[in-house]
Amino acid sequence: MFAPLALLVALAAAAWLLFGWLKRHHPRHAAKVMAGLGAGLLLLAGTFLVLTGKLSGLAAIGAGLWIWLQRALKAHAVWKSLRGLGQRAEPPPRSSSGPPMNAGGMSLEEAREILGIDAKADVAAIKAAHRRLMEANHPDRGGSTWIAARLNQARDRLLS
Repeated sequence: MFAPLALLVALAAAAWLLFGWLKRHHPRHAAKVMAGLGAGLLLLAGTFLVLTGKLSGLAAIGAGLWIWLQRALKAHAVWKSLRGLGQRAEPPPRSSSGPPMNAGGMSLEEAREILGIDAKADVAAIKAAHRRLMEANHPDRGGSTWIAARLNQARDRLLS
């Protein structure tokens, strides 16, 4: 009785630590870590089932992986819409012919790309795009603090 409870507590603590770590790191790095962990857990579970003769458990693992894959693909779609964020740690120095940048270093063009809007977008469209992306990426809902900060920076740049 005590061993299964201790295992559940340990797994919950590990998941809590992992999600805390993932929220503080770049989404590309986090995706690689999650893919590696998923593959490792799959290999470990499959090996366990083969060694114990419980191959029927593979069907349950397959169903669980299908759900995980669907969520991963949805997360990838969100990431794809935000790709290009943070490709460089610091923006290059702006030349006199480059796009105007604010003190934070984000150009209007980059801010529009982050929010997925065109140059003709009005204030309402900017706010709607920001709201839509923040609903999917807010840290309180499991999103990345880094992405949320970039979304806020893009909104502020376009509304200034």
